[in-house]
Amino acid sequence: MFDYSARPELLKDRVILVTGAGRGIGAAAAKSYAAHGATVLLLGKTEANLTQVYDEIEAAGHPQPAVIPFNLETALPHQYDELAAMIENEFGHLDGLLHNASIIGPRTPLEQLSGDNFMRVMQVNVNAMFMLTSTLLPLLKLSRDASVIFTSSSVGRKGRAYWGAYGVSKFATEGLMQTLADELDTVAPVRANSINPGATRTSMRAQAYPGENPLNNPTPEEIMPVYLYLMGPDSAGINGQAFNAQ
Repeated sequence: MFDYSARPELLKDRVILVTGAGRGIGAAAAKSYAAHGATVLLLGKTEANLTQVYDEIEAAGHPQPAVIPFNLETALPHQYDELAAMIENEFGHLDGLLHNASIIGPRTPLEQLSGDNFMRVMQVNVNAMFMLTSTLLPLLKLSRDASVIFTSSSVGRKGRAYWGAYGVSKFATEGLMQTLADELDTVAPVRANSINPGATRTSMRAQAYPGENPLNNPTPEEIMPVYLYLMGPDSAGINGQAFNAQ
């Protein structure tokens, strides 16, 4: 596991948006960021899941989060603009953005992968991620020290058969991260890096490996050290790097 111990007020007074915050790694990251002092903006498509995470953060006595129902598969460009305007009006700036939301799509040979399925995965995993990043970047530049974290995968660093659109989308994720990091280097107080969570006890992992014993994998909470490190000021100056959570 990534070796890092975050101090209790690591993210005090920071505003951080987490996509796919309703369950799994996104929910764990949102709660961990809140526990370390951040005001967390919970973005996802299922409001009931987001509300549950909101209630858990509030019950723990952490800074009040915000629930943002937002469907990355169907959102139109003007909706991203409206989201950015809402965040600016309510919070003034953004200190962090965790791109966690992804869909896996069919695990099948490329020859058998339909165009519709390929484009759906790319829409959520790549196009929406680009739209969020580009739209929110002006708010991130208002921070004294902002961090953008992209969620990658081992199949986005070395191609592997039958991972189809998901694998391709994670190669695109790494490319977007590296391009953004190089553009921001020395010109803005924003850094960009990627995390490969590895095998983790989530519903997406169960979907990808239905025969696997989930108890053999760490929980999302157990892989949070790298998420805290890259989101906080201790990683200032770290830019364009690909990290592994375990």
